[in-house]
Amino acid sequence: MQGYDQFKSVDIAVVGGGVMGAALAYWLRRMDPTVSVALIERDPTWTYASSALSAASIRQQFTTRVNIEISQQSLALLRSADWLCVDDDRPDFCLHEGGYLYLAGALGAPVLREANTIQRSMGADIALMPPEALRARFPWLNVNDLELGSLGLSGEGWFDGYRLLTALHTKARQLGAQAVRAEVVGMTRTGRRIDTLHLTDGASLSASMVVNAAGPWARAVGAMAGVDIPVDACRRTVFVMACPTPLPGFPLLIDTTGFWIRPEGAYYIGGIVPADDAPNLPLEPDLDSFEAEFWPALAHRVPAFESLRVVRAWAGYYEMNTFDHNGIVGPHTEMDNLYLMNGFSGHGMQQAPAVGRALAERLLYGEFRSLDLRPLAYDRIEAGRALRELAIIG
Repeated sequence: MQGYDQFKSVDIAVVGGGVMGAALAYWLRRMDPTVSVALIERDPTWTYASSALSAASIRQQFTTRVNIEISQQSLALLRSADWLCVDDDRPDFCLHEGGYLYLAGALGAPVLREANTIQRSMGADIALMPPEALRARFPWLNVNDLELGSLGLSGEGWFDGYRLLTALHTKARQLGAQAVRAEVVGMTRTGRRIDTLHLTDGASLSASMVVNAAGPWARAVGAMAGVDIPVDACRRTVFVMACPTPLPGFPLLIDTTGFWIRPEGAYYIGGIVPADDAPNLPLEPDLDSFEAEFWPALAHRVPAFESLRVVRAWAGYYEMNTFDHNGIVGPHTEMDNLYLMNGFSGHGMQQAPAVGRALAERLLYGEFRSLDLRPLAYDRIEAGRALRELAIIG
């Protein structure tokens, strides 16, 4: 266990070193250099981490105000990497504001219109486009069965998520956060408090506060403390595809069938909700789904994709909040020193910079300051009060 003797104590132990945990560790040390922070990650290469396998996109096209505000604050941070400079090294997140394009038929159009009212009231630069406007702007798009499109004109696109992850880790360590290469395999609990974290090498770590930032494994970490967190690891396959036909101005497109696709350099990457969505499937790409489900939908929407070919594919986990597909942030109601940042259901990478800052404020000051995340509190799950987000991709 790097940097710790057995039975060492810290102020805050963060379980999980993906982008959420790394963002939290960074903000904690930036806001209070006296607070001791242990960032516990079992695999510093992030081989199976959702953060390293993410498609790393960012949007404002949500239907709940809290999600829009989170992404707006994260976007502001991604537009300037100065906050993560280490000496003369300024990370480049390669942010490309290519926009999201949601497509809808007759049934989905009212949802896009209602969402647009919310989005524009919060300053999001989102335009509704009828089929003739879509055809004029995207001549390669089949609009025959569409009624409406919703296009982000600015403030949406994609970026280098792996660079964000590594930059957060590097800066957090420079600020004094301790990286602990280990896995939490058990917890000792007394009443409403976690006393000790037990690690793979036999060492133990006590902490005044424990944060579950374990991504797809949030439920397993919660179970060690005797609490249930409704988060499943849901496999998603990302296909890398080549198309010989130039398709100018291609945004991140979300089809009526639920598939998504966007440019990635000279290629395209995309995916579709799998027919088998059982939790905890092996992280192996579902290659059969391409010809059976994905390609027919692609070729229908973009006829040039008839000649598409798959270059490669990979699989990663969505940390799916099975209750309402939104993040769970803040204290657990059954524990006095357990905090959560889990269940972002596919939009965690884009929201991590702002969520990490807000939760650091809650831990250090007892309140959210930059961003009010009380709508994402665990107590909504306990009360059966779902926060319905209609714009979930995958």
